[in-house]
Amino acid sequence: MADYDVFNGDADGICALVQLRLAEPRKAHLVTGVKRDISLLKQVDAEPGDRITVLDISMDKNRNDLHRVLNAGAEVFYVDHHFAGEVPSSAALKSMINEAPDVCTSLLINHYLRGAYLAWGIVGTFGDNLKKSAIGMAKNTDLGAEQLQGLENLGIYINYNGYGSDLADLHFDPAELYRLAVQYANPLDFIEDGAEHFQRLETGYHQDLSLAQATQALIADSAVAVFELPDAPWARRVSGVYSNDLTNQHPDRAHAVLTAKSNGNYLVSVRAPLNNKQGASALCRQFPTGGGREAAAGINDLPADMLAQFIDALKQAYL
Repeated sequence: MADYDVFNGDADGICALVQLRLAEPRKAHLVTGVKRDISLLKQVDAEPGDRITVLDISMDKNRNDLHRVLNAGAEVFYVDHHFAGEVPSSAALKSMINEAPDVCTSLLINHYLRGAYLAWGIVGTFGDNLKKSAIGMAKNTDLGAEQLQGLENLGIYINYNGYGSDLADLHFDPAELYRLAVQYANPLDFIEDGAEHFQRLETGYHQDLSLAQATQALIADSAVAVFELPDAPWARRVSGVYSNDLTNQHPDRAHAVLTAKSNGNYLVSVRAPLNNKQGASALCRQFPTGGGREAAAGINDLPADMLAQFIDALKQAYL
């Protein structure tokens, strides 16, 4: 019998697992990757009696492998907020799926654990750019403004670390970052004791974001804006958090950040307007390799000859 923890390599996935393993310690095989690597269940060769925890990756994108591991006799605990499609009916599957735009996996795990490690839930929720939800979670705590800002920064930086075309683009392998974080019941202690790790993320984030902010928009009006970043590690790292930054600055506008790829295609990050958090998943699922959730979605490999079609679809969705 083996245990597997399968989780998205972004802030939401990492912080969800940190909460869960602080509450329910388990020596498990870690299965994760860059944020865009979501077909992770295929890496699990399940046997009868195995326990598999799956956090923050779309059930729809892992459907065939979910059926495979269930049929192999494994037990699965699946928590997510992305488009799921039909949830399989199995006594061996326990699932918590909520696709509401103001919900993330860290928030769901926080509810599941009844706030046992609330501060880590707040970090993950901030990291998923759900600032209003994160502030709401902190409402009845004794966290001061400076401490809350520290949790927000940590969430943003952990989330930033997850973006890249492969692990070589990242400052930390997400599995390594999880192992560092889970040593601390309180993320504020991680920030203080693990200052070198925090500062490594912080420095990289600000350097990369400053390069992105110097980019001129391909198109920009009151409804939508599209930006293109070059084929470079810094651009791949910052694409998602730059999308969030644009959304926070222009809450009534939809945004798409295109990052050029070596094959001539584009990696695409889409954010629905902050004040109308819907439609991003449906938009991206119109294209091959597209998916996500209502407020934030993406396309892993948009063919260059479909770029004009994508921009038209973006305009149609948000005009």
